[in-house]
Amino acid sequence: MNIIDEVKAGLPADADVSDIAFEGSEIVVYVKNADTFLANGSFIKPLVSKLKKRIEIRPDPSITKDMEEVRETIKKLMPEAAGLAEITFEPAFSRVTIEALKPGLVIGKGGETLRAVREQTLWAPIVKRAPVIPSDVVATIRKVLFKESEFRRKFLNDIGKRIHTADKKEISWVRLTSMGAFREVGRSCMQVSTPNSRVMMDCGIKPSAKPEYPYLQVPEFNMKALDAVIISHSHLDHVGFMPYLYEYGYEGPLYCTAPTRDLMTLLCLDYMDIAEREGGGSPYTSKAIEKAIKHSITLEYNEVSDIAPDVRLTFQNAGHIMGSALTHLHIGDGLHNIVYTGDYNFERSRLLEPAYSDFQRVETLITESTYGAADAIQPPRSDAERKLAEKILETMLRGGKVLIPSFAVERAQEVMAVIAGVRDFKNTCYLDGMLWDATAIHTTYPEYMSRDMQYKIFSKGENPFVSSIFKRVGSGTERKEVINSADPFVVIATSGMLMGGPAVEYLKNFADNPKNMLLFVGYQAEGTLGAKIQRGWKEIPLDEKGKRTLLKINMEVVSIDGFSGHSDRNQLMSYVHRLRGRPQRVICVHGEESRCLDLARSIHKAFKIETIVPRNMETIRLV
Repeated sequence: MNIIDEVKAGLPADADVSDIAFEGSEIVVYVKNADTFLANGSFIKPLVSKLKKRIEIRPDPSITKDMEEVRETIKKLMPEAAGLAEITFEPAFSRVTIEALKPGLVIGKGGETLRAVREQTLWAPIVKRAPVIPSDVVATIRKVLFKESEFRRKFLNDIGKRIHTADKKEISWVRLTSMGAFREVGRSCMQVSTPNSRVMMDCGIKPSAKPEYPYLQVPEFNMKALDAVIISHSHLDHVGFMPYLYEYGYEGPLYCTAPTRDLMTLLCLDYMDIAEREGGGSPYTSKAIEKAIKHSITLEYNEVSDIAPDVRLTFQNAGHIMGSALTHLHIGDGLHNIVYTGDYNFERSRLLEPAYSDFQRVETLITESTYGAADAIQPPRSDAERKLAEKILETMLRGGKVLIPSFAVERAQEVMAVIAGVRDFKNTCYLDGMLWDATAIHTTYPEYMSRDMQYKIFSKGENPFVSSIFKRVGSGTERKEVINSADPFVVIATSGMLMGGPAVEYLKNFADNPKNMLLFVGYQAEGTLGAKIQRGWKEIPLDEKGKRTLLKINMEVVSIDGFSGHSDRNQLMSYVHRLRGRPQRVICVHGEESRCLDLARSIHKAFKIETIVPRNMETIRLV
């Protein structure tokens, strides 16, 4: 008996089932009996327990009420304080999505409001948080998903059939193929292979004057044979090359968290735009990014999902940036467990909880090694936050301006949260560049933030990102007005390494005044303008409309360590020690060669664990 037949056999005789379909790893039962739908699936608990699959009951489209009538019903049921923003229908799934600023009020006490929606509309309701700061990216993604609901129903059903009904060979081996970020930083990419499955984890770029891409030419990789792509988080060195797969023939699913999907879209569109503008050309088009959205399957932390005939995926918080995830692959029936950390931070920050470590079984740990060297120690975050506040207030008191070049995702929001908490800061903090859009996406997913931040936002109504001190700089004209202002202020602007972007425009205008301050809160890579200034250069060559000029640096330059989203050496060692399940082997990746080797030696010496530092284009047998 196949799994669909087992579900059918376990349903009540009067359910009036019209269809049983897969939606990825989930099984959805469509019924024409309204009472069966309104019973909310209570009768399927024994089936769920037996089959170990998520099963949902939905109404057949023939019994759902008229959409305009439903829209008015929902508006009447919603309390005004809920901040109802939008109501969107997906007839192919018999679902209605209710977007509101306060989803808890949409659900109601004990779920009573949402229950009333089900009873009075006979649609399956979904509740989503509307961004506090309007986000074009979030709105566009949601429109694409709704527009493509017919496509997605068929796509998800095909994925489910592949997962649940494919003939499975006995698993006699598991192999890992390295395709990027092995003994280097950038273009993270690897493939896990079994006799039944091919799963790719991350597909990034290595930004430089001539970008470097993953080694997709390895013989083990075949785009057409790929079952799934998993993205750990949205930074370009982990996701920037992913749309290329959809540009050139990949038709399978993309697994990530919802914040990662949204931030990934923002960053990939920006990368594509910059690549086209600078004349080098982009390896993919916006259609490929849209295709990736259509094929995306988002999972929450701790949600177990089958993604291939013999592979189950679970995401856990990585503490690196919003939505970043540790990837746990459970292969076979308890045969082998892999944890791929991606980038992670084993320290609590204002925005995020520390990386999850309570894995019961980990046979193979694949860990980043960015700060793997013995001397790669970061100061406590509390010291970094205190120093940031002190330096900003010093500059405000002397009537100067503070320029903070920042990456758009994570670093900018961490700094914003610190500044919003400085009681004596009464000035304005301007936000210029893509970081405003990234911040808007952050306001969509506060449930992915730290417990302390959630308490402030949900219980105390204190959302740092909507503080009145923050002002958006939305155009070149507005930027000129800010630059020409005589008032002291702070501006956070992209790019984080002063390699273009609005930050360079502010630098040109602020550099000559010793009252002003250039405040670095992020890593400045060798060869960048930021690294030169950080090393003490007082004259910086710039190209201005084809002419070479010298920019004199008279402003104060301060670097503050401690805001990194990566674990330092002590935290990397502590993470291996704190893992609930002691790994049999540790593979060190995503670090300069010397740092990967140093970390691997130290882990082996301290924990008596096998450690491996592969090179790119190698394949390792794990089982």
